[in-house]
Amino acid sequence: MQCIIFIGIPASGKSSFYKENFFNSHIRVSLDLLNTRNKQQKLMEYCFATQSRFIIDNTNVTIEERANYISILKEKKYEIVAYYFETNLQDALERNENRKDTIPDIGVKSKFKQLEVPNYEEGFDKVYNVSIENNQFKVEEYEI
Repeated sequence: MQCIIFIGIPASGKSSFYKENFFNSHIRVSLDLLNTRNKQQKLMEYCFATQSRFIIDNTNVTIEERANYISILKEKKYEIVAYYFETNLQDALERNENRKDTIPDIGVKSKFKQLEVPNYEEGFDKVYNVSIENNQFKVEEYEI
């Protein structure tokens, strides 16, 4: 059983990366899709009950936000993998302008200010760094 936690500011490529790499293998748990924490919790409970692999596709920019997930995932004996979407603010703002569902720039800037880089001490089993180079995703195991 595996849970992947995406970490990154809006417009850093998280949802596109999911569609390209995990659409056929992991259930997507996303507040953008579900709209409420209650629905998100119910979908996670379904994943636990069925021992499904899933991805938490939210910004998850703070250690505190991630800790809420990590504690329950440890309890459920899941492998916990982080994918950190490293991007600079200007690139994210430009990508946001070109998205179908843009969010206000202040939202992107706010998450950028809150961003705390993940570390293994949080309880991750693996951490990967994802960047975008020449419109392609580049993934490397992250050494923290």
